[in-house]
Amino acid sequence: MSLPKFEAQGSLFESVGSLAGKLFSDQDRYKLFATKIWPLLAKSRAELAACYVLDNGRPGVEPVILLGVLIFQFLERVPDRQAAELVKYHLGWKLALNLDLNFKGIHHTTLSYFRDRLLAEGKADLAMRIISEGLEAAGLVKRRDKQRLDSTHILGAVARLSALECVRETLALALEELQPRLKAEPLPEFWDLVWERYVESKLDYKSSEETLRAKQRQAGVDCLRLLQWLAPLAIELRECKAVVLLRAVFAQQYEVAESGKIEPVKVHATGVVQNPHDPEAEWSAKGRGKHKKEWVGYKVQLAETVPQQEGQIGFITSVVTQRASESDDPGLELTLEKQKQMALERPSEMYVDGAYISANAITQAREEGWELMGPAQPSPAPPKQPELYRIEAFDVNIEQRKAVCPQGKISTECSKLTERDSGKVTYRFEFGRQCRNCVVKHLCVPEGQPHRMIRVGALHAALQQRRREQQTPEFKLRMQQRNGIEGTISELVRGHGLRRARYKGSAKVDLQNQLIAAACNIKRWLRRISLGASQPAPEAHLAPRQLLTSPLKEFSSILRRLSARLRLFGLLSLSSA
Repeated sequence: MSLPKFEAQGSLFESVGSLAGKLFSDQDRYKLFATKIWPLLAKSRAELAACYVLDNGRPGVEPVILLGVLIFQFLERVPDRQAAELVKYHLGWKLALNLDLNFKGIHHTTLSYFRDRLLAEGKADLAMRIISEGLEAAGLVKRRDKQRLDSTHILGAVARLSALECVRETLALALEELQPRLKAEPLPEFWDLVWERYVESKLDYKSSEETLRAKQRQAGVDCLRLLQWLAPLAIELRECKAVVLLRAVFAQQYEVAESGKIEPVKVHATGVVQNPHDPEAEWSAKGRGKHKKEWVGYKVQLAETVPQQEGQIGFITSVVTQRASESDDPGLELTLEKQKQMALERPSEMYVDGAYISANAITQAREEGWELMGPAQPSPAPPKQPELYRIEAFDVNIEQRKAVCPQGKISTECSKLTERDSGKVTYRFEFGRQCRNCVVKHLCVPEGQPHRMIRVGALHAALQQRRREQQTPEFKLRMQQRNGIEGTISELVRGHGLRRARYKGSAKVDLQNQLIAAACNIKRWLRRISLGASQPAPEAHLAPRQLLTSPLKEFSSILRRLSARLRLFGLLSLSSA
């Protein structure tokens, strides 16, 4: 598909800006978008042109317009079909996107094809990069600034299936993909049976538990039978997308004994396929008790700048999409790498919660010249005895190879331990016989042990220092700067639909997240411009007050002088005065 001729300023006599510009005030968001954001999008035309064949095929829809439509979808939270209608009928959209009044609109499938083009060329973060560069040019985002970081979960665009449902659905997809390709091959004798069992029939959820277990075993037998039949066939059959997925699901859900008996696995590993329609959507959980949250989908890391003054708002600097089962610890490194790709330097300070804090992360940040601010997690309690003293109750000095217990006793022995496979170094401190007659032995030494023994990492000093710092009022006051990221996540979820994925696959979900972040930054930018233009100058605030207070001051002074003279002649009592 070739590219049409692009006019950055639109037609002089047919554009909305020339014919209906007076309908929109200077602070209207559509007019601000046209004046502030559209020129930035127009500059990316050369980069968008790389997604197309310039001189072959029929002319396509202008990619700059399509990029603007994608952004507006998440500014106003509308799906593809409604966005296609708004481009055609909404005057504000036409003004913002520099369209002529007679623009006939686009087909909603064009947006889907355009998203595929962006992903194929590795330009999922194009909109985010464009807006970030504009914010930096406007002086609203610095290359090195204070930031805050947090993560939240994203629900996948698929249902959470049971193990039996997942296997059956995967089998059905494999059969449906194989059928048109097996015209030259004779079908096996079991084909009609499995086709009727998994494609034409549905699972009866009211069946007994024994019946469902039998169906699960039967599904495993049918999977293995189909995979074994495909083994000697052509590679394009046994390695097609659905068959590869079926092979992975079978390995995750079943165990084959030496006798050939197939049994469902009892404990599933992390990252197993939950729904074959989106194999990358994983199950995960966080929290405990009534606060526990479970979901099938993804995870996103969000970083934004910390406002320098009260009343200002920050801007999102990076968005990183992760697997749902990944922890926040690698999310910090991915965020910093993403910001490096966007030409941003390491933040001067990064405010996070305890999930990102480790001795290694604190030390690495200091070596790189920036500060990682966040509370350190408490050390794990001794098993079955949570009331015992934890490691943070001990004063450990690795350089001097000694540790001091809460009672002031110094360790008698220190051992350096190195793991053979990973090379990880830890230190073990023991307190020996002095624990025998200690008055707090019941609060320190675990049952069945003669004395207390603690084990710490090579970088324990950084963790120990942070655990002490976080108890001070100064640290708690500084950490208040992290709280704003919670409001940002709420804004993205409620205002832009971050919580639920519109598309399937991690690549498309990441594209959605990048567009949401870009839309949020645009909204905040335009709001800042609008509020700045609508606020009167400081002199305008003071002038009316001066006009009111000056006469009042003079009148008050006259009353005081008159009261003093009346009291002098005895005409006014002190009590009445």
